[in-house]
Amino acid sequence: MPRSVNAVASRARRKKVMKQAKGYFGRRKNVWTVAKNAVEKAMLYAYRDRRNKKRTFRSLWITRINAGARQHGMSYSQFMGKVKANNIELNRKVLADLAMNHPDAFKAVVDQVK
Repeated sequence: MPRSVNAVASRARRKKVMKQAKGYFGRRKNVWTVAKNAVEKAMLYAYRDRRNKKRTFRSLWITRINAGARQHGMSYSQFMGKVKANNIELNRKVLADLAMNHPDAFKAVVDQVK
């Protein structure tokens, strides 16, 4: 009995990886072993950076809130402490948007917590 290797599934698997490697430079786009490694590494970076993105955005929001709060004579930690104490249910994303794009609304929040 001849050996069965299921070439259809193997080809489909390789084709899927080669499609993901489309646009890569040099041999990374058309040589199976190089493309497989490149795609695998890219997937690891994508997985890692989906988590890092949350950290970097939170850091950006904190920086913006800090800048807005300091314009009104408060530090970030003082401002956030008073926001929590006054039960203001605005998260950092919203506060950063107010500080950046709607300074009057942010000033109203600062005045309310002072």
